[in-house]
Amino acid sequence: MNTWISPITLTGNLVRLEPIALSHTQGLIEATQDGELWQLWFTSVPNPAQVTEFISTALDLQRTDSALAFSIIEISTGRILGSTRFCNIDVKSRRLEIGYTWYRQSVQRTGVNTECKMLLLQHAFEQFKCIAVEFRTHWHNHKSRAAIARLGAKQDGILRQHLLMPDGQYRDTVVFSILNSEWPAVKSQLLWNQLRYSNKENS
Repeated sequence: MNTWISPITLTGNLVRLEPIALSHTQGLIEATQDGELWQLWFTSVPNPAQVTEFISTALDLQRTDSALAFSIIEISTGRILGSTRFCNIDVKSRRLEIGYTWYRQSVQRTGVNTECKMLLLQHAFEQFKCIAVEFRTHWHNHKSRAAIARLGAKQDGILRQHLLMPDGQYRDTVVFSILNSEWPAVKSQLLWNQLRYSNKENS
């Protein structure tokens, strides 16, 4: 296994990103049920019956050095809030994607996403020494597109009829990226956002 995706735990103030494991099954099931996220047709959130398969597939990809999935754990309560991962890893070109990200509905639009992205991007650029980090989402997932843009990522383009979805429809995929030269400015913005969320929660 290459050192890029050796299992690692990333810890912030709000959340801890732990490598996904079968022991997280029940917590992830409960997270999907908070808002019944799997019913959003433009996302890839597993329904409760698919969570075990979701974890097993993620572990298979880890064994082939192509991804590292995390469970997002709330530090103050220990409950699982969702999942995210490094994927489409290209060691030679020093690129990867951050994707398959989803959260309990009750923690969306809080400081959780900002901290998760900070932890992942900081590790990608400062430890992996990536030259670029990608984000991809469904054309119709306007909330996700807006959230990615707020990170400071720039839209690279749209891959038309890129993926066949479970419902038989083809997905147009919007591709964003952050370059290593852009990371210092993006990091400053993320740190400012974290401070803003912290001040809001403490007010």
